[in-house]
Amino acid sequence: MRKFSFLRIVLLLVGLFGVICFLLPLFIYGIINIGNITGFFVFLCITLYGMKMPAVHRFLKKVWQKRSGKYILSVLSVFIVLALGIATVISVNMVRIVTQEPPKNATVIVLGAKVQGERPSLILQERLDAAYDYLQKNQQSVCILSGGMGSDENISEAECMYQYLIAKGVDSKRLYKEDQSTSTQENLAFSKELIQQYSLDSTIVIVTNEFHEYRAVTIATSLDMEAYAVPAETLWWLFPTYYVRELYGIVYEYIR
Repeated sequence: MRKFSFLRIVLLLVGLFGVICFLLPLFIYGIINIGNITGFFVFLCITLYGMKMPAVHRFLKKVWQKRSGKYILSVLSVFIVLALGIATVISVNMVRIVTQEPPKNATVIVLGAKVQGERPSLILQERLDAAYDYLQKNQQSVCILSGGMGSDENISEAECMYQYLIAKGVDSKRLYKEDQSTSTQENLAFSKELIQQYSLDSTIVIVTNEFHEYRAVTIATSLDMEAYAVPAETLWWLFPTYYVRELYGIVYEYIR
């Protein structure tokens, strides 16, 4: 009995913590996407299960006694196991990519993110700070700033990134702007064109947040680019939302 009670307490704590983590981006920055919607729903279910565990078990037992109930629960179980398996494989690949040592003095490609007016969003600033650190340590590197202008942005993401790095003291001669792309695929394809146009080093390091590196490097590899990761560190309370959203993005890349 004590073990059962302890399990319910653990489930409640884990569920409530997860719900809070996925709500924070919404309450603090107004961020709502498939990542925090999914996370909120999953951890809400865990919380409710912890609260009503005996009633849930009785309900499932009744459902299982019916033929249609067995079919529904079996399909649901297979779906959950499959989803967890896919998430695990993707997560392992994410870790593998971001833990590899990047080469020195490679061509840097910074992938754009939302611009707030003319200022970088928090996510974009994290990427720019990671790019700045790499450029400071690798003085022979040049940097491509890749990102177009959204309908709610006053300037292109490339221009915003350019202004930010110039203000931090990076020589403008080391910076190239690619301001037409609207997706990760275009970021890298158009950046490859700039590399060829200006005869830049074909070995690249992609600067983006750690959750995004695996998909970005995979796309670059499909474009016959030798790509490595220089990950930007995401704030802990933003990471879960963007990590879950990225899982959807990677699955989409696989099936499209």
